[in-house]
Amino acid sequence: MTGEPPSDLIRSVSRALRVLEEVARADRPLSVKVIARRCGLNLSTSYHLVRTLCYEGYLHRRPDGDYLLGSQVAERYHEMLEAFERPPRASVVLRHLAETSGHTAYLAQLADGRLVVLDVAEGPRSPYLEDLQAGLETAPHATALGKALLLSLPSRARRGVLTGYGLRRFTSSTPASVEDVEEELSGLRPGQMVEEHGQFREEVACMGAVVPGTQWAVGISTRGLAIPQPAAARLAAAIRDLARA
Repeated sequence: MTGEPPSDLIRSVSRALRVLEEVARADRPLSVKVIARRCGLNLSTSYHLVRTLCYEGYLHRRPDGDYLLGSQVAERYHEMLEAFERPPRASVVLRHLAETSGHTAYLAQLADGRLVVLDVAEGPRSPYLEDLQAGLETAPHATALGKALLLSLPSRARRGVLTGYGLRRFTSSTPASVEDVEEELSGLRPGQMVEEHGQFREEVACMGAVVPGTQWAVGISTRGLAIPQPAAARLAAAIRDLARA
């Protein structure tokens, strides 16, 4: 939730969404009593909400009476991903990049000032990064994907994205201000490869660039702070493949 609530806020909808968020965040199924306590709701209201959400398929009731997310959440997730346009053959190119380089490959886009990961192909030479998974928003200021896309924007638009998202510190190397990001990008031209070393995760490096003529960025991640030259070359070839497609 951001900003002030609207004057016509529908509180029952807001409460239902709060229930979904709490169930989604939990590391195990929750009882109605726990849901009520975590959401700050009375028990009867919580029962009404979870029954409605179960009927609509957004929650699932286990035999023991506890609740977890239902199948309709996954349906909405896949519909959201499908709503984003992607380069032709993007999934094929990402898989080929991951297979030939051994590094996890990512496709991302800026949407309404947010950096959204659209597709991922996992590779064994990269760590699993839970915040860089398909469908998730992530940090434009601390990732090579985000910096590559920021580099393609005019300065004013770039600053708008950075201030809108905020500059959360992920590690001690994460840029602390808009000026820090601007300084990093000042020596680069739009379309160039962008690197980050330990800014998003400790002992992880990433490289990315925008596909020419598009609003998509492709990147890879590595274990350790060095990006192997063969992997960088494979990334450049993948970007050229997508540009031709």
